[in-house]
Amino acid sequence: MSYQVLARKWRPKTFNDLVGQEHVVQALVNGLDQDRVHHAFLLTGTRGVGKTTIARILAKCLNCEKGVSSTPCGECGSCIDLDEGRFVDMLEIDAASKTKVDDTREMLESVQYTPTRGRYKVYIIDEVHMLSGHSFNALLKTLEEPPPHVKFVLATTDPQKLPVTILSRCLRFNLTRLLPGQISGHLEKILQTESIEAEESAIMRIARAADGSMRDGLSLLDQAIAFGGGSLKDADVASMLGSIDHVHIAAIIDALSRSDANALLDIVNELVIQSRNLDTALDELAEAMHRIALIHAAPGFRDPERADWDSLVERAAQISPEDAQLYYQIAITGGRDLGLAPDPRTGLEMTLLRMLAFRPADAGSGGAAPEAKSPAANTNAVGGSSPTNVQAGGNKTGNGGSEAAKATRAAFDAMRQAKPASNPKPASPVSAPAAEPGPAVEPELRLEPEAIAEPVSSDETQDWSSLQATLDLSGAAREFARNLQLESADENRWRFLVPDTLKHLGSDSVVQSLQSALSTRLGHAVILDLHTASEPVKSVAAAAERAEINRMTEAERAIEEDSTVKDIKKKFGAKIIPDSIQPLQ
Repeated sequence: MSYQVLARKWRPKTFNDLVGQEHVVQALVNGLDQDRVHHAFLLTGTRGVGKTTIARILAKCLNCEKGVSSTPCGECGSCIDLDEGRFVDMLEIDAASKTKVDDTREMLESVQYTPTRGRYKVYIIDEVHMLSGHSFNALLKTLEEPPPHVKFVLATTDPQKLPVTILSRCLRFNLTRLLPGQISGHLEKILQTESIEAEESAIMRIARAADGSMRDGLSLLDQAIAFGGGSLKDADVASMLGSIDHVHIAAIIDALSRSDANALLDIVNELVIQSRNLDTALDELAEAMHRIALIHAAPGFRDPERADWDSLVERAAQISPEDAQLYYQIAITGGRDLGLAPDPRTGLEMTLLRMLAFRPADAGSGGAAPEAKSPAANTNAVGGSSPTNVQAGGNKTGNGGSEAAKATRAAFDAMRQAKPASNPKPASPVSAPAAEPGPAVEPELRLEPEAIAEPVSSDETQDWSSLQATLDLSGAAREFARNLQLESADENRWRFLVPDTLKHLGSDSVVQSLQSALSTRLGHAVILDLHTASEPVKSVAAAAERAEINRMTEAERAIEEDSTVKDIKKKFGAKIIPDSIQPLQ
């Protein structure tokens, strides 16, 4: 006897044999047991999730010689013929090969005749979305009001292509993709029945490769058994699938934590030599970063299905939560764009190098090297109750940066003294030696209890309005500058008030950008002294808002007093729609 593939040999014969799809099974079982069976069903879902199998089981339930029920006997002649696919009153039609309207009309001509052997004639139309528009039109009336002895079961992987007139005439059931655990459990049961030795990790690898399709899982299982010579070993399955082993992913994570580009390129080269599927490398890396993020968020959590969990726990200590999120996002984006790369190796290498090129601004323990700090010495500014140094790259390293601040300040002083007094030029950026990172301090703006300088005059406030408009700022830094009130200023120190409702805008990177832009504009180093204020401040943004409110008020008044508008309101009972008035620019 010829060999029968596992996908056919182990096709479910009853609803109890189905794996998953409980929401579909429950509706069909209740309908059969209560004799409330619709005349047309539409089953949708990706390949291999059970659409045709459910249609055949439904036909079996309707035509069992012992009566209509959700549990056919499986022993009568009708049940046996249905299991073997030779029941004369069950017609399976492949719409992909019979798309013409003549094929549909030929099928519908037989609808009027009573069943030859069974209780119902069941028409199973697979890939129904492939029918032509004329075929759908020919099917419409029969599908809406078929003879009492006819049932239609339509199956498709692309329901969006079906006309709404077809959808409205069917009971629709959306079949979901199966979980790896569901597939692996079914495969394990089959292997035990077939007396085939298998490693648990090999079964799970096949279940993940099946990508939600039980049929794909059974086909891969057939292939793996043949590849392994009658047994199932994880190494053989990995070689067959060309999948990426955990040891490679662990090595990539280690290299990322060390910022070792050479090690990353060596790993990619090893994957190429071993003929691994590079397309799956980023998926595996993203999955590993997802599990590392779970470890960071819930240290006590453990996935019982992952044998490599302990290894990931060790590597979670090397990767900061910020880095894990960044690596995950880059891996997902890189995988999406992999098809646009010249070749998979280039796409993989560029994605891994991108992970090294971009780092979170405030990475904690992710191994980012501390950057040089800018002059922000001994001032109660952004950063809390103690003086805080602001890095040139936007990172805050806390204490320990006095030497870097002194060096940077000396460089600014030297440049200022070397310049002519007239026509000052913008200062060039100067790097300072990096300092050892200290404990991070939560950014906070506060109003010091010290004596506050006399408020500046309205003319000087207007000067800040003009000056900030000329600064080379954008984004959050520009918005932050527009919400500041200049309180006092000398050559080297500028004191500003910040509304306490907007203090969250004053991050280290924003303050550093503003300080740098102001220093460049003035031609010498400037230290910013920022303090919060509970009272409204006289900022550029506040003045612009007041001006906008005045313009809107004036526009609404002009509309209300317009004679034409008054006549329309009087004659037609019209009303002005709130918020519909816009002042002229």
